[in-house]
Amino acid sequence: MKNVLSIFLVISLFSLTSFSKNKQEKCFQPKQIKKAMTKAALWQLANPKHELYDWTNGAFYAGVSAAYKTTGNKNLLDAMIKMGEANQWKPGPRLQHADDIAICQTYVDLFRIKKDQSMIQPFIDNMEKFLVTLFPAKGIQQITWWWCDALFMAPPALVKLSMTTGDKRFMEKSDRLFHECYELLYDKEEHLFARDLGYVIKDDASDLHEANGKKIFWSRGNGWVMGGLALILKELPKDYKERAFYENIYREMAEKVASLQQEDGLWRASLLDPASYPGGEASGSGFYTFALAWGINNGLLSQDKYLPVVQKAWKGMNTLIQPDGHVGWCQPIGADPKKNFSAESWEVYGTGAFLLAGSEVIKLKK
Repeated sequence: MKNVLSIFLVISLFSLTSFSKNKQEKCFQPKQIKKAMTKAALWQLANPKHELYDWTNGAFYAGVSAAYKTTGNKNLLDAMIKMGEANQWKPGPRLQHADDIAICQTYVDLFRIKKDQSMIQPFIDNMEKFLVTLFPAKGIQQITWWWCDALFMAPPALVKLSMTTGDKRFMEKSDRLFHECYELLYDKEEHLFARDLGYVIKDDASDLHEANGKKIFWSRGNGWVMGGLALILKELPKDYKERAFYENIYREMAEKVASLQQEDGLWRASLLDPASYPGGEASGSGFYTFALAWGINNGLLSQDKYLPVVQKAWKGMNTLIQPDGHVGWCQPIGADPKKNFSAESWEVYGTGAFLLAGSEVIKLKK
């Protein structure tokens, strides 16, 4: 009788463990990933925010494009086309502002599907002016791309345009402006980007540090950079002259970012002072999940080292999805770490980051 009871207990324990594991791993099932992506995308499309050409929607529609490629859901393709038509396929109104170029990533993606020149011609015309217009440097805005977010907004669109049209001038301009931003804002000791020069040079040195004495490095700001690097590297030829430059930054940042992941799999609004910013933040965490998963899938990062990080991150990201489909715990628009967000806090770029992350997590070989 004792032997029978022992066997029963072992079987029961094994069954419970297996059930728990299966339940835990459900978020990695391709069907479940597509379901979560579709639900988040459709909720966000039904709850629009900001001008359609705005940088926020540039990030969101980059995610919608990735979600369409992943799920094949025609509603997502139709939504992108509707957005482009509403914008008359134009960038935002500010010629030299990287934020107003972000939406053009999606125009190029749609052109690659539909082969309709009208989808990219206004972007081309705008960038022809951009190439020959000098930037009026002043104050903190010493260079064209003077804040780190810009490295997600403009370079992927310019590189995509060059790779699509065969005109390398756009990506060469992007290379030069990226180098300028890197030289001003990249901390070669911490392997992270300051948001802008205001976090590098100030009269009051105490303003440059968090409560724990560490430097201020904004999670979403560095998420923008890593997400942008993944999108750039996805486009660049293997033998491109600047590829090694981008790969080196990407690998350095990947190692640093992975080391800053918290127990719940997410990252805090301030990377080096997580204790002061409770709660995992959706947008920065989403871009890191996307960028790290992309690196594993494309051989730039070791699967042994980084797969556990991405798996933990994706589990954490799934805890941020609310019952109605919105991605909660997203820090509102800003330029620095903040604490003012909750499960009800959502932004279109947070959804975009989640969709980008899902598009790469689904490709992981586990």
